[in-house]
Amino acid sequence: MMARLRAGAELMARLRAGAGRIRFNPTMYQEGAEMAPRRPEGAGAFPRSVEPPTAPRPDPAQLYAALDLGTNSCRMLIAQPKGSQFHVVDSFSKSVHLGQGLEASGRLGRGSMARTVQALQICRRKIEALEVRRMRLVATEACRRARNSREFLRYVERETGLTLEIIATEEEARLAVVSCAPLVSTRTEQLLVVDIGGGSTELVWIDLSAVPRPERPRAIMRLHAGFHPPESPFAAAKVVDWISVPLGVATLKDQFSDVEDDAARFALMSWYFEEKLADFSPSNASQPREGFQIIGTSGTVTTVAASHLGLKRYDRNKVDGLRMTSDQIDRVIRDYLNLGPEGRRDDPRIGRDRHTLIMSGAAILQALMRIWPTDRLSVADRGLREGLLYAQMSADGVLDDSPF
Repeated sequence: MMARLRAGAELMARLRAGAGRIRFNPTMYQEGAEMAPRRPEGAGAFPRSVEPPTAPRPDPAQLYAALDLGTNSCRMLIAQPKGSQFHVVDSFSKSVHLGQGLEASGRLGRGSMARTVQALQICRRKIEALEVRRMRLVATEACRRARNSREFLRYVERETGLTLEIIATEEEARLAVVSCAPLVSTRTEQLLVVDIGGGSTELVWIDLSAVPRPERPRAIMRLHAGFHPPESPFAAAKVVDWISVPLGVATLKDQFSDVEDDAARFALMSWYFEEKLADFSPSNASQPREGFQIIGTSGTVTTVAASHLGLKRYDRNKVDGLRMTSDQIDRVIRDYLNLGPEGRRDDPRIGRDRHTLIMSGAAILQALMRIWPTDRLSVADRGLREGLLYAQMSADGVLDDSPF
């Protein structure tokens, strides 16, 4: 104890001896005071030089809207022309399942119509917010087939103020073709464009052999005026044949919903779809692989491509324009079959919105690759909306003539 007292006394003596050399600030030790140095005001502010600039509001006079209401989805793009293409300002996509139950009843159901109107109200708000003046809003196969489609369109106009038009199958096929123009190779002599929808599948065969190579993509763009456009000083793309098969991912699935075995249902769907192509004149044509290109545009094709790439989060920049071999497509489809319904539902590459429809779409895709003499497919993440935009902008003459 005595030793501890002596040590404490020596320590106090040393502290007293040095007290004159230490400036003591009593405020540093007030109750609740911070021991760390104080940061100057504004020290945590984001430097002005790297603050992200606010995007300028686009000029409404330059904006175009295109809306595609299909059997499964409601999709919209708002864009402005930029060079020979366009820049997307805003977009919208929602699964509404408008054609649910249509195959059995021939009518659009109340629940399906209500879901669709809710999605269209969002579209209307986007259009109004950007003050879009030029627009084309179209409906396709579900509304073409439903007995109560006119009643539905009146309901849409009453609830949203939007006026939708039902377009014919030829125009739908033509616009799908136009949207794919930037993906057409200058080496392509014969082109097949396939658009797999929810309620129908459009196929268009085009002969480009008479068109100079650098002009081939632009010759496809000029088809916006029709499959048989008026006389023009430019060499024209020749539409050999086209067909709209009333089977898409939803309607084909409904046709075989009573088949319980997963693999058997897939095989039946694929062969059934192939039978529907018997009247498509190029289906039995013997074409050389060289100079032949198939472009597939649909959610099915982009999903298969994303699965091939192993994307757990979809990336359009990696998918649009990708070329897949028939072997790669077959491997993805076999993988889907091995997963089974439960596995497909939980596979992040497929997604919850598409897992019930992916096998009917894959059945269509496999039939196409089985029939035509090519071992490659060009993947297009584009379709009716893009075709509608290109057609509007081309008609207004606001796209440049520069190459794609």
